[in-house]
Amino acid sequence: MLDQILGKNTTIILGGGLAGLSAGYVLTKAELGVKVFESDSTVGGLSKTIIHDGFRFDLGGHRFFTKDRELNNFVKELMREEIISVQRKSKIYMRNKYFDYPLKPFNAILGLGVSTTMEILADYAAEKIKNLIRKPQNISLEDWVVSNFGRKMFNIYFREYSEKVWGIDCSRISAEWVARRIRGLSLASAVKNAFFKLNAKDVASHVDVFLYPQLGIGRISDRLKEDIEAGNNSVLTDSRIERINHSDFKVESVVINSRERFVTENGMEFISSIPITKLLKMLHPAPPENILTAASQLRFRDLVIAAVMINRKRVTDQTWIYIPEQKVPFGRIHEPANWSGKMAPEGKSILVAEFFSFKGDRIWNKSDEELTAVTVENLENMKFIKKHEVIDSAVLRVPNAYPLFEIGYRERCDEIYEYLGGFKNLHITGRSGMFRYYNMDHAIESGIKTAKKIIKKCRIQDEEKKAENHVS
Repeated sequence: MLDQILGKNTTIILGGGLAGLSAGYVLTKAELGVKVFESDSTVGGLSKTIIHDGFRFDLGGHRFFTKDRELNNFVKELMREEIISVQRKSKIYMRNKYFDYPLKPFNAILGLGVSTTMEILADYAAEKIKNLIRKPQNISLEDWVVSNFGRKMFNIYFREYSEKVWGIDCSRISAEWVARRIRGLSLASAVKNAFFKLNAKDVASHVDVFLYPQLGIGRISDRLKEDIEAGNNSVLTDSRIERINHSDFKVESVVINSRERFVTENGMEFISSIPITKLLKMLHPAPPENILTAASQLRFRDLVIAAVMINRKRVTDQTWIYIPEQKVPFGRIHEPANWSGKMAPEGKSILVAEFFSFKGDRIWNKSDEELTAVTVENLENMKFIKKHEVIDSAVLRVPNAYPLFEIGYRERCDEIYEYLGGFKNLHITGRSGMFRYYNMDHAIESGIKTAKKIIKKCRIQDEEKKAENHVS
């Protein structure tokens, strides 16, 4: 068996999010020894489900959808009867009106007015003519959006929400990233399909139906953990990585702080899904100065979640509602009971608001009581609830939620990738681990690919060992 080559528990996985757990799951099924270490008290990372006095909610609401049949089957087989299909219904709340998401042309025209819509189309046409005369130099998100959609479109749909989500001016967000990932939190693809394509059916982020576990998205991580442990491997929570010892570009061991008890774990292969910036700081000896400098220039956007429990069966019929305008401090809300009836007690519901933040800023530093009050006040102003209907609340702060793609991030990442690529037995994976904007399916896929790479390496070693024994 393969574990006889490497020895038991020889693949050390740093981070118990979807990518790390998926890698551990696949390695376990291949009968390889695995130990997963997670600093939090529960697994899942950003894709976890919080349980609060009978209510359940995710950190922002995460759906699973993929066009990859093999990956789709992977999740369905893992979750079995727990998985359900959910109809997506989303709105944009802007200018005290509701717009369909994805935007529909008729709805968008009525919402903005015919004159504004005509201005958008005229501005778009003018920008296209300008581009024929002179090729645009797109460096920032602002450059790219204006070049592709016009200034009017940028000002109405892109500027406020993008700056609300990312916390920096649009002129500082990389155009290279936005050109590949424009449909994410910026709402750009919804707008594009409403005005210029008129069909959102083939856009992955706008699918009408998605998969979801009845007890919350965190059940995917729970099931991965359960199967890893059923294969006589381990997933250890409350276990923070303190140091990664290496020599001659080979990792030899990691030092784990497990509930204030320090343990050194040896291994043959090491997978990291922890933030790449933290990984580099943990390496001992330290990386070269240019690598540390590049890492110091990469940042993550943090997230604050405020959940309010409501004494009403339902508040909306929506899966998500996006709020682009800066006058409302949170950027998106969702109602978990619309995803699964098991997310709230009978006759109750829950609204979850996402505040995009930087650790230590004004939002992050507000008390739980202040954040709850702000959330309730705005939900009441938007006519979702009455204050007296709120029966409980919960606030969570989530560091390193989204990689922040500032201009120049690609060059810094390439420099770091080249350095880490020199290691013989260190593999980076996942959203934070690779500093990439991965959806759930991409995170799971990256973990699976990393595991398969290690399995292939082991098989080659196995064949070489057999050949040596045969010769001798």
